[in-house]
Amino acid sequence: MSVAVLADIVGSRSLPDRAAAQRTLDATIGEVEQMLGLPVQALRPTVGDEQQAVFDELHEAMAFTLLLQLSLPEGLECRFGLGIGEVREVESSTATLSDGSGWWAAREAIETVHAMQQRRTPRARAWIVAGSDEDEHVHALADISNAYLLARDELLGTMNARTRRLTRGRCLGLTQRELALAEGITQPAVSQALAASGAAAVVEGFAALRRTALRHASSRDQATP
Repeated sequence: MSVAVLADIVGSRSLPDRAAAQRTLDATIGEVEQMLGLPVQALRPTVGDEQQAVFDELHEAMAFTLLLQLSLPEGLECRFGLGIGEVREVESSTATLSDGSGWWAAREAIETVHAMQQRRTPRARAWIVAGSDEDEHVHALADISNAYLLARDELLGTMNARTRRLTRGRCLGLTQRELALAEGITQPAVSQALAASGAAAVVEGFAALRRTALRHASSRDQATP
């Protein structure tokens, strides 16, 4: 399975310093890539405010987009379209191009997020579309995963910058005491902020995605002669 990812900056035209926002986004993406080491093709800018990436598995893409959302500073957000399908290279006279049903599905997915934000789910930030040539199991996986993403994005959308940092820290295994020292607040204040925001559900969801990644890595290692 390949998962193509398109990302763009929410409200990029209204940002006071678009160039600075891009530099911050690039740096944050680099930090998240180092934390997880997951992308086959690292998330990189293409045209305008759009970024592209390719992942081997859906759980990898969902873990990456979550950690990136939690890592971005206040006032900078991204939308994500995830497309499950074929990703292939096409040679041209000037460069090697990436093409396939995964990209078409990712385009449909990010356009869906745009539309959802204009209707009854303004906090939606990610959506998954399975390519038309994928089997029923893959389409069901996309539907189930979208249910998770909607709930996840709703929780993230209510968090302030500090709570997102605390949630990211818990995802990465930091203790509440370590987070309190980093933020210059008390451990009870950390506990209260996490409990009030529903962060525990986000952290457990991230842990589930990482367990899936570890199982897949173990299976690949066992299959390697």
